[in-house]
Amino acid sequence: MTPCAVCSSEIPEGKRFCSDCGSPVAPDATPTRTAAASLPVSSPSLDSGRFTPGALVGERYRIIGLLGRGGMGEVYRADDLKLSQPVALKFLPVELERDAGRLGRFLNEVRLALRVTHANVCRVHDIGEVDGQHFISMEYIDGEDLATLLRRIGRLPEDKALQIARQLCAGVAAAHEEGILHRDLKPANVMIDGRGRARITDFGLAGLAEGISGADVRAGTPAYMAPEQIAGTGVSVRSDIYSLGLVLYELFTGKAAYRGRTSDEIARLQETSPTRPSSHVSGMDPAVEAVILRCLERDPAQRPDSALAVAAALPGGDPLAAALAAGETPSPRMVADAGTVGGLKPGVAWACLIGSLVFFAAAFLLGERSTLMHHAPLELSAEALAEKARETIRGIGYDEPPIDESYGFQSNDAYLQHISESDSFPTHWEVLRTGQPSVWGFWFRQSPRPIVRTMLGNIVWDYQDPPHEVAGMVGVVLDAKGRLLRLDAVPAEHDPGPASAGEPQWADLFTAAGFDIDAFTTAQPEWSPPVFADRRAAWEGAYPDAPEVAVRVEAAAYRGRPVAFRIIEPWTRSTPTAATERFAQVAGIIGLVLPFLMLGGAAVLARYNLKVGRSDRRGAFRLALYLMTVRMLVWLIGTEDLAEDAVAGAFTANLAWSLYRFGAVWLFYIALEPYLRRFWPRTMVSWTRLLDGRLRDPLVGRDVLIGCLLSGILWSIFAVWQRFAELFGLPTPLLSIDIFALKALLGLREAFSAMLFQHASFMLNGVLNVLMLLLLMRLVLRRTWLALTVWIPLFIMLINPVSLGDAWFGLVTAGLVATWWVLTFFRVGLLSLMLCFGLLGLGTPVQLSLDPSGAQAGPTWLYLVILAAIATYGFYVSLAGRPMLKAMLEPEN
Repeated sequence: MTPCAVCSSEIPEGKRFCSDCGSPVAPDATPTRTAAASLPVSSPSLDSGRFTPGALVGERYRIIGLLGRGGMGEVYRADDLKLSQPVALKFLPVELERDAGRLGRFLNEVRLALRVTHANVCRVHDIGEVDGQHFISMEYIDGEDLATLLRRIGRLPEDKALQIARQLCAGVAAAHEEGILHRDLKPANVMIDGRGRARITDFGLAGLAEGISGADVRAGTPAYMAPEQIAGTGVSVRSDIYSLGLVLYELFTGKAAYRGRTSDEIARLQETSPTRPSSHVSGMDPAVEAVILRCLERDPAQRPDSALAVAAALPGGDPLAAALAAGETPSPRMVADAGTVGGLKPGVAWACLIGSLVFFAAAFLLGERSTLMHHAPLELSAEALAEKARETIRGIGYDEPPIDESYGFQSNDAYLQHISESDSFPTHWEVLRTGQPSVWGFWFRQSPRPIVRTMLGNIVWDYQDPPHEVAGMVGVVLDAKGRLLRLDAVPAEHDPGPASAGEPQWADLFTAAGFDIDAFTTAQPEWSPPVFADRRAAWEGAYPDAPEVAVRVEAAAYRGRPVAFRIIEPWTRSTPTAATERFAQVAGIIGLVLPFLMLGGAAVLARYNLKVGRSDRRGAFRLALYLMTVRMLVWLIGTEDLAEDAVAGAFTANLAWSLYRFGAVWLFYIALEPYLRRFWPRTMVSWTRLLDGRLRDPLVGRDVLIGCLLSGILWSIFAVWQRFAELFGLPTPLLSIDIFALKALLGLREAFSAMLFQHASFMLNGVLNVLMLLLLMRLVLRRTWLALTVWIPLFIMLINPVSLGDAWFGLVTAGLVATWWVLTFFRVGLLSLMLCFGLLGLGTPVQLSLDPSGAQAGPTWLYLVILAAIATYGFYVSLAGRPMLKAMLEPEN
């Protein structure tokens, strides 16, 4: 038995070729042959092979000399006389030329090799045939094969080995991209050209990944086969990765990972891990050793799933690309360390800073016209209206000093909806300036006992909380000028005195409402008072300042004392009506179901992520702690003066809500964040750095500044669209004001509280929740573009365009927000998206007004100061520590 010089397999006596790899028994055993009559006679010399130097092949190629022999034939250097360039010609052995299987494999090499075009793969030019002998014309590489080089010098220096390793990975990846497996990757099939570049050659055993089966699986060189290939169980991309690992092992150490003489011996050696490369080479980079050993895992599933993954894992590679290519989820540290240092050029940074401020200023100037305050100014402050309310209550006859008071604002949403539906003329909101009907309502309550809310966790108080049920409790609602709109008084529970025989002083109520009772006609009462009464009355008339608006006045008294008064307008309904439009109904159903769907999905994903240990617990804790702190500050800053009995309950309730927010945010983040790192890690780099505490990181500063700019641009687009609609007579959005904006009308402290609440809500509902929805779509549909196709309509429905007034305006606005969301997230990143929507939320409670004497001047300027501070921070940090003035004056390179 003679060992094969190439693969070390034992060759029975009398055999002239290795049955495993096809190599001849020994170079000197290769017989010389006479070529066909049309070819020159080859010399029996070992150095010249079957063709002598100078011989012509097919009247096109002149032989220069023999380059080498292998299991799949002989390779000659030649000149292409037609193209005047050196080439390499590869011929099959004469004995194998008649073997249909070998010939088919030879032709297959050509077909597959022609599909691979890469700088690190030897190019194949053409195939030819001369007197029944097939040959390949391919690129001539002036150099030596890696096996010869390693035998000559031992091993390459690490920096050169890294360069060669990356080139090998690139070449193998190019073949794999075409669905081609090399199956015979070894140092002898890697040429190092004159410029030191690696070139993969000899695709003689290559095949399509899905077309290799049966006995073909074991074709190759056993010393460089993967375990599954030796066992004949199958080959895959990861089989080539194993072979690549063996080549890299030799490349960095100069020694083979396994030394065996037969296939069985090599198979036995592969049952154990190879000797660690660092035991051969002291000081080897641990990253190099790790990737080599990972390539040599016996289980194919444990190997990198692509050659690009191997390249990325090498020192100097891209760790994110490496992890993704390997099918892994990059760690938070890996994500944070990925990408560039970040930062902006001075000119760009200044442009972003100035642009942010300019866009926000433009949004304020243009957007002020679209606020409810602009069309219906508040003439009196909250304190002045509270004093008016006290005077009104005393004037009606309730002059007992109260123990506790509470007040706030409300809006006449039914009136606003009526205007929006009845008239689309661009100036239809100007009717609000008359003050009647009033769009504003200022409610005031006083009680002989402490007012204790039933919903202690609410940060916005309501006129109906607590219910009007304590004897002696009186509540009124006034318009913006302090005129009475409503009265609710609870009579004494026990009143043994005689009933008043006289008629209640209805005229006092009319006077408080700014009405002349003589201008009204009596009518039959239709509306039941909210408290017990022994006398009811009703009148019909019109508003003095809006005679075209018919109103109905309903009043009630108990023992001659008014207990109820209410102005009924044409659009007043006894109970809120459900939306009848199909779009609103669908949006409502989706809005009800989706939170439960997302919560359930979050719980399942969070449990799995915690189990496999890939969650970012520290990042989740910090984000949850921030939003919990904001929630607690909202209550501490904006709470009204509480009775002593209510302080403990209110504190406990708000602490509970804050802890609930902490738990919910933590759960969602644990569920969401690992998949964001896996699917879209580039969007997470600056965000992960921020949560890692890198507040002075230039990339963090860059994305903060960009987030400010994008938020300002979005504000401006809304304002311009509103102004455009007004100028061209298009339907304008519904003017409305939410409960947080109503809270902001009470003063600067309450406004800051409302701003903080909406800031956190926009981050939660506008970013995290919809990210969770997008992630669920991505997990189910498997493709980002397909997930976005389903997600965008759902996002638009969550915004509920119907609530924005005109249907077309609502759809355009919701579509713009969804598009802006997608572009910001995928083009810039999560940090910019969070800040963009966080700043939008911070400004929504503010009725924008740059007028220093306006009621909302304080909150507006507070918002501007916060914006300027955040943008300045982003600008400064993005300059990577360079002084601002120097950066501004520094010339661009």
